[in-house]
Amino acid sequence: MTKTNAGRFFEDYTVGDVITHAVPRTVGQGERALYHALYPARHALYSSDVFAQACGLPASPLDDLAAFHVIFGKTVPDVSLNAVANLGYAEGRWHLPVWPGDTLRSESQVIGIKQNSSGKTGVVWVRTRGLNQREELVMDYVRWVMVRKRDLDAPAPETVVPELAQVVDPATLVIPQGLDFSDYNVALAGEPHRWGDYQVGEVIDHVDGITIEEAEHMLATRLWQNTAKVHFDATNRADGKRLIYGGHVLSLARALSFNGLANAQMIVGLNGGAHANPCFAGDTLRAWSEVLDHAETDAPGVGAIRLRLVATKGAAGVLRGEAGKYHPDVLLDLDYWALIPR
Repeated sequence: MTKTNAGRFFEDYTVGDVITHAVPRTVGQGERALYHALYPARHALYSSDVFAQACGLPASPLDDLAAFHVIFGKTVPDVSLNAVANLGYAEGRWHLPVWPGDTLRSESQVIGIKQNSSGKTGVVWVRTRGLNQREELVMDYVRWVMVRKRDLDAPAPETVVPELAQVVDPATLVIPQGLDFSDYNVALAGEPHRWGDYQVGEVIDHVDGITIEEAEHMLATRLWQNTAKVHFDATNRADGKRLIYGGHVLSLARALSFNGLANAQMIVGLNGGAHANPCFAGDTLRAWSEVLDHAETDAPGVGAIRLRLVATKGAAGVLRGEAGKYHPDVLLDLDYWALIPR
């Protein structure tokens, strides 16, 4: 009897299954330091206890995307170990801040399944929940992945495609307890631009670029315990390249967005997202954002802003080609809600 695990293939998923993912992870200041070493993250709320306390929080929480990476990484051995690609996200919400010392675990429910016409792969939809040591919901989101079949002759399952909201209702966004931007210090945050300074339709070129390094990507995927073969094993692809983890691209783009969106402090909702094209070491990544919407919140001085964040190898503002498909330079198209001072 074999004791090793080759991971799940497409025919191993059934709608309704709940998967409890190994292994719980206790996070600390080390994750923060490594996150800020890997990505040029400078948002003040995640950098300074003093700044966070002035905004009503007990201390600076772990970066929202660092929490996402830990929760996501737990799911990889059961959801995307044999994935061809991670296709998209929807209905994501951050429910609680993650503090140094918290222990995170993940569980996922299969909510959709559809075999592709080639008969070699299929798409699996899962809703993942990240929980802390008190079994409190930290975040949840839906993602869908294209997964290889083990047995090409296995019959196609009944197709179930879940209906997903295009946008997280801003009324359901969870504001961290105590958050108060009434006395927000724009000088320490790095920019003066507040909620009302951004107009719907405005495009912001974040100017700076970062060349993707193989070593940094490998460190990141190990840090988040992401074991997907396409990221580690160069023999897994016909071109002999390791695919850069999409979350690595996401965090780099979010960090670049500081230049122009320094006050978009906390990501609290994930409306949708797509890894539009593959990214490889040596690519130089740039980012731009489009303002999509505004929403009010009940928290003092706190507004919500809906943003499209695009990571690209090309020019700001270019998203799709003439045929309506993503331009080949576009790596990531992410639609999210962030909290910003009013």
